[in-house]
Amino acid sequence: MAEQPDIERLEDLAVEPRLARLDAMLGQLEQTPGRTAELALEAVEILTEVYGEALARVIDLVADNPRALDRLAGDELLRHLLLLHRIHPDPLDQRVVRAVDDLRTQLRAQGAEIALVGVRDEVATISLSASSCGGGGAALRDLVREQVLTFAPELSAVDVVAPAPAPALIPVATLWQRPDRTDEVAMGEAERPAGLALGGTA
Repeated sequence: MAEQPDIERLEDLAVEPRLARLDAMLGQLEQTPGRTAELALEAVEILTEVYGEALARVIDLVADNPRALDRLAGDELLRHLLLLHRIHPDPLDQRVVRAVDDLRTQLRAQGAEIALVGVRDEVATISLSASSCGGGGAALRDLVREQVLTFAPELSAVDVVAPAPAPALIPVATLWQRPDRTDEVAMGEAERPAGLALGGTA
């Protein structure tokens, strides 16, 4: 088998600025009048569609190999493209759970706690509390929304709410009283004649 030629690869840090540059260029094309700009945008759209189909076929080929699927979905660039083409192998709920789990360590370093309340009707509800930010703070809430939507762009909304209040504590003394005994004592107090002492006469 012939050796494959060396091809220059992009590190993850080099991919993000290129994606940002691509978005900026497409935005400029959309604002440019004329048939040339229209053809350029159409070419990009067709190329994106073809690459999306190629990725979908790769996912089909490894559908019976969970380890390969995990590696594909775990790659930062591939995850972005799989989400872009709506062919990510993980279900919506699982991706939201992963987004919350990935945020937890970062938020704890800022004194905040995060938990997934649930996902329903394409809306994710996230519980967020912070000791010094008054319910999480606008910056933390925006961070949570951005992270969750990155992992699950098909969501229509991400609701960030304060955690539910803790249930009221039951006094320890009541745990050692039998309900029937408590009732008997109460009835005895009600039936005792006025002025009658517990240990003798009035």
